[in-house]
Amino acid sequence: MQALVVTQLLLFEVIVGSMQAKIACRVPRMTQIVLGDLTDARILDLLSDHLTRARAETAPGSAHALDVSGLEAHDVSFWAAWENDTLLGVGALKRLSTDHGEVKSMYTSPDARRLGVGSAMLMHIVEQARAAGMLRLSLETGSWDYFEPARAFYRRHGFAECGPFADYVLDPNSVFMTMEL
Repeated sequence: MQALVVTQLLLFEVIVGSMQAKIACRVPRMTQIVLGDLTDARILDLLSDHLTRARAETAPGSAHALDVSGLEAHDVSFWAAWENDTLLGVGALKRLSTDHGEVKSMYTSPDARRLGVGSAMLMHIVEQARAAGMLRLSLETGSWDYFEPARAFYRRHGFAECGPFADYVLDPNSVFMTMEL
């Protein structure tokens, strides 16, 4: 089991005399990223939320999020991020070829957003891809406004827009991104 330290931004309100100030500080949290158990009800509920939201915010036929059977495929590795017994997020790596992988099913629990869980999961996926000899990671996400935070997140982590890859075709509802490892 691999443990990663993720920082949490806490905001404290301090009142000294007649002055009031807000102080932000980062507090370490212990997050463990482990192989995901696709029979765990908590994981299944989070994946269901992910699929429901992705499909609701994408044109019919343009949602490419994997369901449980897709995550069980032999060419997919799936992980879950936990803090004690609390599920924080999930992510997967699909091997497309010997040197190319795809980031799949990145989703953070709404209560754990903006705490670094997504970054920790993406770093884990990148490390696993490198360890498996991959030289490039790609992903597909939506083009609608709902997906702008995801696109910005991936850009911050070194991904750049590219054309369709693997079996994808050009689709105005999709944005394709890639990065060299």
